[in-house]
Order: sequence, then structure tokens, then C-alpha cells
Amino acid sequence: MQAELRAVRWMFLAYLVVLEVLLLLAVWFWPEVEKNLDALTDMAPIQMLKDLLQRVSDEGIVPYLTAQHFFKGCNAVGSVAAVLLAMGAVAGEAHRGTLELWLARPFSRRRILAERFLAGALVLVVPVFATTWSLPLLLELVHEEIELAPMLWCAVHQSLFLLGVYAAAFLCSCLSTTPLWIAFGFLVGAVFEFAIYMVPKVTHTSVFRLSDVEVYQRIHATGALDPALVIPMLATIAVLVVASDRAFARRTP
Repeated sequence: MQAELRAVRWMFLAYLVVLEVLLLLAVWFWPEVEKNLDALTDMAPIQMLKDLLQRVSDEGIVPYLTAQHFFKGCNAVGSVAAVLLAMGAVAGEAHRGTLELWLARPFSRRRILAERFLAGALVLVVPVFATTWSLPLLLELVHEEIELAPMLWCAVHQSLFLLGVYAAAFLCSCLSTTPLWIAFGFLVGAVFEFAIYMVPKVTHTSVFRLSDVEVYQRIHATGALDPALVIPMLATIAVLVVASDRAFARRTP
């Protein structure tokens, strides 16, 4: 496990720094946003954004933070990190011609794959919690306060969503020898899913509905996860992990 973590330590640091900088900028600009909410609402090009700004006007900084940190920052940057971590896990080794050396280690294939999967999963979710944990300190800059516990529950949900993306890309990595095609496929898929998310009549078919502002607002309001969303996500992750294990067990270098 230590070797796997060392291999992705620079990606971990870059991912953590990007999330923290985005969150810092969102907090820093909050006073300007709050002061100009009416004008921003009038200028919003789509109804979905108008509704979000109206919610911010009614409820304060929490919907603003969930939109900026989770829906925008973690969804976008985290999904990219998930694909990058997963595509190199197996397909990257095969593409570089080092998979045979990797498999020659004196461990079972299941252990080798589990260590690689868990290393990527840790790199993916730890920055989500670390940056969320920094919120109270950042909000002191603009003289605002929030309860941390509900935001941490939001971070749990966000982590499950990103682990779903990661597990899907990881399965593709176990089946492929070309990491570039994995990245391209997930990029096209993400663009398509976000495009339909913005269309009112088909928005509920988008995967981003599992991790949008409304979801995080419900979690924050109740202080608990939504079983109707969490259970299917956990089941999907489990199925993808089992499929990855079976694909890797039959794989030849």
C-alpha cells in the first residue's frame, strides 16, 4: 500500500491544493455575491441558476457553499482525479509495459489490485474531507459561521459519488490497455451528462442529479445521508469492484 500511495502523492497534493484554492476563492468572494444577489439573479441565463441564487438569497451562505464546494469544485475536479487515478492503475501499467513486473510481485492478484484500488480511493476522498474541514477557518475571513457536522455528511455523500466514478473507471482500466481512451470516454460521458442536467425535461436522468445542490441541501437540513441515494451508490460501487476483481484475475500482461 505504501508504494501505491507514494506513486500518486503528487496527484494527491495537486488535487488537494486545487480544491482548497477554489474553496478559498468562493469564500473570499461571498460578500460581493451577497451584496449583488438581486442583480445576479436577474442576469442568470437559465432558470436553474436563478432558482439557486434565490435559494441563496432566502437561506444564506450554506447553499452557496454546497454549490461552490461540492457541486462545482468536488464534482468537477474530483471526477477528473477519479478518472486519472483509475486509468493508470492497470491500463497505465499495461500501456507502459510494466504490468508483467507488477504481477511478478510475491502477492496474490487480489491483494495487488485491492492495494491499488484502496490507494486511489484514499487519494480521492481525503482531500474532500480535508477541505470541508477547513470551512470554519476560511469563513472567519468573511465573518461567517456554519455548523461543520452537516457539511461533513455532505462530504460523505460527495465521496461516495466520486468513488462510483472511480470504480467505473477502474473497471475500464482492468479491461483496457489504452488509458487515453478511458479518459476520452469519460470526458465525453461527463460532457453529455452535464448537458442533459441543464435541460429541464431530461435533467432527472443525469448522473449529476445524484450530487447536485438540492441533494446537499437536504443532507445539510436533515444532518443525515439519504438512504434512497446512498444504498444504490454503495451497491453500484460493490458491483464494479467485484467486476474489476474478476476481470483482473483473468487478465494476461
